[in-house]
Amino acid sequence: MTLKLLTLIALIAVSQVRPASAETIPVRQTEGPTHGFLVLQTLDDKAIAEGDLIETLKGATVKTQTIFHFHDGSYYEETSEFSQHGQFRFLSDHLVQKGPSFKYPIDRSIDGSTGTVTVRYTTDKGEEKTESQHIDLPADLANGMFLTLIKNIDPSSAQTTVTVLAGEPKPRLVKLIITPEGKAPFLIGRSKREGIEFGLRAHIEGAAGVIAPLVGKQPADTHIWVFGGNAAAVLKSEGPLEPEGPIWRIATTNPVWPSDSAAK
Repeated sequence: MTLKLLTLIALIAVSQVRPASAETIPVRQTEGPTHGFLVLQTLDDKAIAEGDLIETLKGATVKTQTIFHFHDGSYYEETSEFSQHGQFRFLSDHLVQKGPSFKYPIDRSIDGSTGTVTVRYTTDKGEEKTESQHIDLPADLANGMFLTLIKNIDPSSAQTTVTVLAGEPKPRLVKLIITPEGKAPFLIGRSKREGIEFGLRAHIEGAAGVIAPLVGKQPADTHIWVFGGNAAAVLKSEGPLEPEGPIWRIATTNPVWPSDSAAK
């Protein structure tokens, strides 16, 4: 398919696209100090990394760290801060990813108070570069907050839309449409429980959004499973850690004691 034809398709489609409106998420469940253990797996259950989810609280500001140490030496860490005064509001985010598991090594910081986005990256030629730019960040920016927001979304709402900053090394604002996709039964031992599956789909506006699926640049969907109620919990998620990355599963895990391993 030629570039001229892609452009023509985009121009026709853009005139028919309705822009997705975004919204801040009300606080239904406040966050507090938490430390959870995580495992990162391929979809065929092969573990490729272990990590931690650490959440601390200072006043009404929540700091969340998600860290993964990969078996191949790769490293991933995202640290975000947000407030929870009635509505969840983004404050800052710092993402670091490096190693053979990632297409590009990235060190990206977002300052919510100034709108400054700084990206440190390595080019295909091995050159290290740093670029900073100002972006008008919307009130519903959700970088680093998905596992918190998903617990606070009303599952009876047909659709919820937030904004994310994505696309290194040239980041842009993208709408993320969150949709409940039905009940998901699971077991805790012999006890039957029921969760809710949410689908998260990136909506790239304008001509770029029309062309992206045609040239293989549409980010893959993410799915997150939640156990609801007054103390909602995220059960697992499946999606890419970077826009064009593979689909991986993030799940909580339990410690294994040396005595247990010897017995097995």
